Amino acid sequence: QEQLIESGGGLAQAGDSLTLSCDISRRPSGRTFSSYSMAWFRRAPGKAREFVALISWTGGSTQYADSVKGRFTISRDNAKKTMSLHLKNLKPEDTAVYYCAADLVRIGTAESEYDLWGQGTQVTVSS
Repeated sequence: QEQLIESGGGLAQAGDSLTLSCDISRRPSGRTFSSYSMAWFRRAPGKAREFVALISWTGGSTQYADSVKGRFTISRDNAKKTMSLHLKNLKPEDTAVYYCAADLVRIGTAESEYDLWGQGTQVTVSS
């Protein structure tokens, strides 16, 4: 089965920027990187996992949670087989484990829309 691998998390100060990346390994024959819709979710300490951003198969459509709109940018490069989330003007409340998600046929803001999940990457923002 496919494996989603996140990278790019770490420690930051309020106002800093970070870029998270997500790759899909072990893709079955016939499935390209563009076969998957993709999204980012996050789980802050003591809270439920929440939607952050999504991007369509071609990258033509994106959607963001209100809490990150204008600060985070999701993008993908199907030729390079990678998807990224650029986080700018970070706030302490952005501290969370960030998860990459993907699906072949569905797309949306609910966790149930995605069959494939990464292990998560920690982002910690200090004030």
